[in-house]
Amino acid sequence: MPPVRRLTSAAIRARKGKRFPVITAYDTPFARCVEEAGIDVILVGDSLGNVVLGMDSTAPVELEDMCRHAAAVKRGTSRAHVIVDLPFGTYQVGDEDAVRSAIALVKAGAMSVKLEGGRDLASRIAAIVKAGIPVVAHIGVLPQTASSNAGFRRKSDPRALLADARAVEAAGAFAVVLEMVDAEAARTVSEAIAIPTIGIGAGPHCDAQVLVLHDALGLYPEAPPFAKRFAELATLATAALRTYAAEVRDGAFPAAPPAGAAESDAPVYVVTAPS
Repeated sequence: MPPVRRLTSAAIRARKGKRFPVITAYDTPFARCVEEAGIDVILVGDSLGNVVLGMDSTAPVELEDMCRHAAAVKRGTSRAHVIVDLPFGTYQVGDEDAVRSAIALVKAGAMSVKLEGGRDLASRIAAIVKAGIPVVAHIGVLPQTASSNAGFRRKSDPRALLADARAVEAAGAFAVVLEMVDAEAARTVSEAIAIPTIGIGAGPHCDAQVLVLHDALGLYPEAPPFAKRFAELATLATAALRTYAAEVRDGAFPAAPPAGAAESDAPVYVVTAPS
């Protein structure tokens, strides 16, 4: 049986004009869930700083953090295309630094990398693409620097957004994330460029949509207003853990073996590493 091939950046680019889902994942178990749900584009976002590591922003996330989580997601999937964020400080200094950082992510498990910025970062995109690494661009609100600049204010200038989108497309990006962009501006950009737009808080006119996993599953309390909660797993997890704690305190768990049963009769559980 031939090996399963992963979705390529070229195949994603060919989805222009077709709606498709993208979601973040940061570890092996949830990566498995994502792929089993039929989602074949996964973003290992630097949002892990907020929702996994408890940081106040994404700025403190290190390249080592992204490499570790990229590897975990790669191990949990077999078909999905794994996009990994270049964290703040790993690509701003120059093209050479950007390429070096992108190579580290690919060695860890990334199939492509994502970086924030439009016209001003076009040379970084071009350098990484020249090194043979596919790139997803990110324009609109840029979370890595938003708190120290204009803040998380929705972007609505179609001319500026279109100039950024055309610049990153010309530099070689195969897709572009539009974050917190006015819906009509997002429509203008989506209709004007040949690469897929991936919206987050940018209305219904983008080619794809991406959400942070913890927001979509109700695992993180401070979700942005545009994020729809498709489940309330935090509530379910808390209830399950309360039941576990109560059963331990009451002596109901673990249950006593049946009378006359030897300890050697108990089933043996073997934990194996993911393939």
